[in-house]
Amino acid sequence: MSQDPRLEQIKLWLATILSTDNFEITPASSDASFRRYFRVFIDNKTWIVMDAPPEHEDIKPFTEIATFLYQHDIHVPKIDASNQKLGFLLLSDFGNQSFLDKLNEQTADTLYKSAIESLIQIQLCPSLDISLPHYDRALLHKELDLFPEWFLGKHLNIPAPDFLQSTFDKLINHALEQPQLVVHRDYHSRNLMYTSGKTPGIIDFQDAVIGPITYDLVSLLRDCYISWPSDRIDSWINYYFSSAQQHGLLAGVSIECFVKWFDWMGLQRHLKVLGIFSRLNYRDNKPDYIHDLPLTLSYVRQVSGKYAEFSELSQFLEQHSRIRAL
Repeated sequence: MSQDPRLEQIKLWLATILSTDNFEITPASSDASFRRYFRVFIDNKTWIVMDAPPEHEDIKPFTEIATFLYQHDIHVPKIDASNQKLGFLLLSDFGNQSFLDKLNEQTADTLYKSAIESLIQIQLCPSLDISLPHYDRALLHKELDLFPEWFLGKHLNIPAPDFLQSTFDKLINHALEQPQLVVHRDYHSRNLMYTSGKTPGIIDFQDAVIGPITYDLVSLLRDCYISWPSDRIDSWINYYFSSAQQHGLLAGVSIECFVKWFDWMGLQRHLKVLGIFSRLNYRDNKPDYIHDLPLTLSYVRQVSGKYAEFSELSQFLEQHSRIRAL
């Protein structure tokens, strides 16, 4: 009996979809959810199969968002076949090299500018044409609560300080005052695939929402998997800001205001991610993400130390030896 019954189901489904069982299928990748990905080979043609167990994952959001973005000329995978009941999708293949694999001192400027140009095209998509959840106060707060629960509580066994809720309120208020548009919500170097064209292949967008304009940019430029000197990040922020203004996305917004939005949005995201990485380790038995805590924490330290509004958070991070040791 097969030790992987879902893989056997995939093979049977593919034989029907492709009208042949003369194909090769190999693991492509997995991610932080229950989803898995396989690469299918027939002669010189390849596809990606998404395996999303229905009891854990719903492929409907991915399907709807992929269709929406594809129709608006965003470089996302084309859906060639689907089985919502089983949780299978057959997708076009962007290859196996992410931006993270290709980024270096020589390639960074070209790759980040192409990612920024693609991001602006996503942000220009008419949000009224698709029903997406809103990145509202409740969702922002739910995400921030992962920080005291999983990072402070579970990972470090440190009680949450009293000031934390007022810190969260400041971050949420700033997020909600920004222009709200289509947000990928995980727009970083692992989810941008290096392709033969000038634009990245964009994946892992199934959690898209309507939310703050700076969210995806800070995910990209203050990436939890790779870091760059502040002067390079500043140059890419300016590149985005100039292009966004030309496209009418930031009318009447100063660069000073935008940078503050960017910083504070990043603080919200990185506090959340500290909780998510810890939860992946302790709840989901995915320990590799623990290695990404120090870089993520360094972003939190950087921004909380820059603004007087977060002096309590900055002091808290410096006072605890368990946090300093990371």
